[in-house]
Amino acid sequence: MASAPGDLVEKQSSTPSEKALSTSDEKSFYAKGDVESATQEVDSVDVVLQDERDIATNVISVEDDPSLNPWTFRSFFIGIGLSAFGGVLAEIYYFKPQTVLVSLMFIAIIAYVIGIFMETFIPRRGWFRYLNPGPFNKKENAFIVIMASAAANSALGTEVLAVQRLYYNITPNAGASIFLLFSSQLLGYGIGGLMRPVLLYPSKMLYPIVLPLLSMFDALFKGGSSAQRKLKIFYIVFGVIFIWEMFPEWIFPLLTGFSIFCLAAPNNPAFSRLFGGTNGNEGLGLLSICFDWQYISGGVNPMTIPLKAQVSNFIGYILCMVVFMAVYYKNIWKAQDFPFLSQLLFNEDGSQYNQSLILNSNYEVDPALLAQQGLPYYSSTWVISLLTTNLGMAATFTHLLLWNSADMKASWSWCTKDNIKAWWSTFSWKFWQNDGMRNQEDINNQDLDPHYVEMLKYPDAPNSWYFVTFIISVIIALVVIYKTNSTLPWWGFVVAVILSVISILFFGALYAITGLAFIIQPFVQMIGGFLHPGKPMANMYFVLYSYNTVSQAQLLLRDLKIAQYAKLPPRAAFTAQIIGTLFGAVLNFVLMNSIIDNQREILLSVQGTNIWSGQQPQQYNSQAVAWGGLSHQLFATGGRYEWVPYAYVIGLFVPIPFWVVHRYFPKLRMDYLYTPVICYYIGWLCVGINSSILSYFAIAFVSQWWLRTRYPRWFAKYNYIVGAALDGGTQVMVFILSFAVQGAAGSSHLFPQWWGANQAGNYDHCAYLN
Repeated sequence: MASAPGDLVEKQSSTPSEKALSTSDEKSFYAKGDVESATQEVDSVDVVLQDERDIATNVISVEDDPSLNPWTFRSFFIGIGLSAFGGVLAEIYYFKPQTVLVSLMFIAIIAYVIGIFMETFIPRRGWFRYLNPGPFNKKENAFIVIMASAAANSALGTEVLAVQRLYYNITPNAGASIFLLFSSQLLGYGIGGLMRPVLLYPSKMLYPIVLPLLSMFDALFKGGSSAQRKLKIFYIVFGVIFIWEMFPEWIFPLLTGFSIFCLAAPNNPAFSRLFGGTNGNEGLGLLSICFDWQYISGGVNPMTIPLKAQVSNFIGYILCMVVFMAVYYKNIWKAQDFPFLSQLLFNEDGSQYNQSLILNSNYEVDPALLAQQGLPYYSSTWVISLLTTNLGMAATFTHLLLWNSADMKASWSWCTKDNIKAWWSTFSWKFWQNDGMRNQEDINNQDLDPHYVEMLKYPDAPNSWYFVTFIISVIIALVVIYKTNSTLPWWGFVVAVILSVISILFFGALYAITGLAFIIQPFVQMIGGFLHPGKPMANMYFVLYSYNTVSQAQLLLRDLKIAQYAKLPPRAAFTAQIIGTLFGAVLNFVLMNSIIDNQREILLSVQGTNIWSGQQPQQYNSQAVAWGGLSHQLFATGGRYEWVPYAYVIGLFVPIPFWVVHRYFPKLRMDYLYTPVICYYIGWLCVGINSSILSYFAIAFVSQWWLRTRYPRWFAKYNYIVGAALDGGTQVMVFILSFAVQGAAGSSHLFPQWWGANQAGNYDHCAYLN
């Protein structure tokens, strides 16, 4: 599937809250018996969890044990080791045909196993007590997870470096490359950290995707028979999915997408486009049944996203198939002259566009060379993806302002003269001496997360720490963009940072509430293209310091929410994040070079394979050339794709009719729909493996509707722990297979050809389309 629902993207890729983004009549809504709150009560204990506070206080424990110490040698030893492991795995996934994220549960499980092993077999006498200070505890596990998860994200900076190697034949200096990664990864941390009061502390900022992790922590570390039952279920599900994943991933890949239509008509190109989907950029995967949890839960676990967000997601998915097929068969933008799904640039005859033929020695577009080669084309489905991304992004601003105007107003309360004066009076350049104590009056703030209230006993990581992180990142970034001849001027960098600050506020809120992270990359590439026309290289760096900054801020805030739920002291969380991020960036760089050296030809091909794909650097490069080099020719008024930027203006008005209808006809429940999610997902299936979508929604509705409303007690106890086990077992096996048979360290060893492993074509037996 294109970008899993959690990567909206990026994706990805929503809200765990079962309220609309924020509605005044929420309580009456539940009182009237909404479909989400209806339940067959078996006894008085079976109460449906209705809002974020219910979920946060019933699914995971609010209790804290201040005696648990995360600052142990064991924490750092395991954390650094798993940071290496996660950084390598994340970069492997970056070059996969499907956007797959390294699961938090996967990291947590490995950390737990190693921690228990050290606790059991290392003596506690003498100096050994520093290696084994006592029982492995929840805060140690959370510390390790945050450190390793910070490393287990493929840095977007490696995407810039990969594009330079693949398409520009440039191998940047290793030192400059490392500092490029450091500055781009930490810039978002500084900004996101300063926005904690808005995007972290309120209860409505639930971050639903971390709930399975915390539910698992409770099962692993909380005593009692209930915890033991949860742990037993976890081990059973983990073991079953671990063995099972060997079949769809290697022995029987047809299970990635079983399509009766493709089996009935294996040579029909139309069927391949509509029903195919087991291989990258094959088709839309309509009615395919997927048995591979790696792809079902590739971006975000379907058992964690609330029903309300799933409904909007599903509507966008249906519209996506309708729009894609209509555009292709109506031959809009000469759709039939190019591949149905692709992220590359093409000549008018359908051959791949050679961008090097229009660039001069400074990697800028030469008008004379452009006139000789002509303007490139996109596949029409990719144009729709760009258009709907802009539509959804613009709709986000209006949607939040209409439904969450009070929240947006409160988010800028820090800008008042008195608040800025008070902040400056307590600011110290000696940031390491700042005690970071919080105002204990916050305890009386009913809007705060109950878990956060428990955290008030610990010294905070003060704003000055995040501010210094931001300043250092800015200084390094300004040096790097000039030392690497990026062609991005200083003022362009400043615009990128300002754009990221605004985006973090809006899209960070949407991510925290819904669990869906929009990929705003096409939008910022559009802005960068019009600011720096004719400079594709500058466009890549502009995107790096804007879009990536937003992504990193969201990841920081997500990890800080893990710390709150696990009661990990803020300073421990800050330390873990910084160490993991810097270490992971170095490993990303090393493995990126290794994969490009071994898989270069596959990464440059249109469809790639079921194992390796260059679809991410391909789309990054094609957009950099189209937006950065040819924005005025392709996207300005009168250009071939002029409706792509116009969509941003149109998107601002999309939520208004829904809001008006709800205001005057509230019984129609228009507040149930997230218009940005619907808009964004109209372009969802533009890339990757799409055969998993039907299974994704089937599991999502079973979990978030049938189980949650019919068996609420079972849902509260076991839904998230089962989701954690499925993710954990799957990713352990995928990691093993990546190195054992799929060529992550060199040559691959595919399973011998048979009906269930069609190595000569698409695994679902659909027609192979060039």
